[in-house]
Amino acid sequence: MVAVAGGLGVIIPPSIPFVLYSLATGVSTGALFLGGILPGILIALCMMVYAVVHCRRKGEDRAKINATMDELKAQGLGHLFIDSLPALLCPVIVLGGIYTGFVTPTEAACISVFYALIVSLFIYRTIHVRDILTILTSSLRTYAGLAFVLAFATAFGRVLSLTRATTAITELITTNFASMWLAITVLVILFLLLGMVMDTGPAIIILAPILLPAMEAMGMDPVHFGVILVCCLSIGLATPPFGLDLFVVGNLANEKPMSIAKKAVPFIAAFAVALVLIVYVPWFSTALLG
Repeated sequence: MVAVAGGLGVIIPPSIPFVLYSLATGVSTGALFLGGILPGILIALCMMVYAVVHCRRKGEDRAKINATMDELKAQGLGHLFIDSLPALLCPVIVLGGIYTGFVTPTEAACISVFYALIVSLFIYRTIHVRDILTILTSSLRTYAGLAFVLAFATAFGRVLSLTRATTAITELITTNFASMWLAITVLVILFLLLGMVMDTGPAIIILAPILLPAMEAMGMDPVHFGVILVCCLSIGLATPPFGLDLFVVGNLANEKPMSIAKKAVPFIAAFAVALVLIVYVPWFSTALLG
């Protein structure tokens, strides 16, 4: 459940993949953030339904549940809310700043980093000053490669425009598929396969500028297409052979990634049910856009 639900982190805003899609295509970051809210909630609900069904069929550890509930009740709702308030304010500051126009998405990202650092250092004290260098080094190793990919992808997109390759791809798709829904069905299958072997960031940066013009020509909303792309690739985080969440959860649970993957199949199926609705019912992606 944790491995598959980890994919919600790139769908419900604030979302780095949506920012990358925005950079690659020029689509509004704020609109993409709004477009990801209802799909994220729908996916969560589908997985919740399966979790309840599974617990009903397989039984629950009521003693452990009651012990945890008693512990939470002993702390009191007010105490828990106040304790979690500094962390809860982070997405409020980020999204509120963007939607009110007070800051740009890039500025909001910088503010959120410094806010999280201050909260972690001085309120929760989960990190120490000596840990900052290690955190910065780890972040640099993670995103330096992606920065190079983004730079080359930007140049690649310019080359595609100058050579009119995007026009050729648009004509290829529009002439070989009878309808937009047939084309997006084929692309969803492609995205799901790529998500299994390719990281989310590079996949978005490479695919979005090439395929979006064709889908727009067939009448698809660019926000809807972005939500579909990110949702499909997020499933890849919990699917072998390179699902990042499988390795993270495997390390936490002291289990092999493939063992986690087998147990994750029903949750992936629940995710897929929500994905079908997201793909073929654009309302989920566009309802909050106004």
